[in-house]
Amino acid sequence: MDAYQIIQTPIVTEAVFDLIEEQNKLVFYVNPKSRKIQIKLAFNELFGIMPVKINTAFMPDGTKKAFIQLPDDVVALDLATEWGIL
Repeated sequence: MDAYQIIQTPIVTEAVFDLIEEQNKLVFYVNPKSRKIQIKLAFNELFGIMPVKINTAFMPDGTKKAFIQLPDDVVALDLATEWGIL
């Protein structure tokens, strides 16, 4: 799979905004067939940042979310603002 097929769209809700501020995490919809290592490598390929940790969750509607923990030297709020997510 291509990196653009793996990481699909960012998620911006009030709960996600709290994760961005408090836990330095970004949340994306990802391909339901993708694995954590594929998500990690795709994120690194697209954005040039190697995530520390990836947590995933399947939603009842069949979509999959990836909670991407960024390194301490990268501020998720700054990235989200720079990329136009927030």
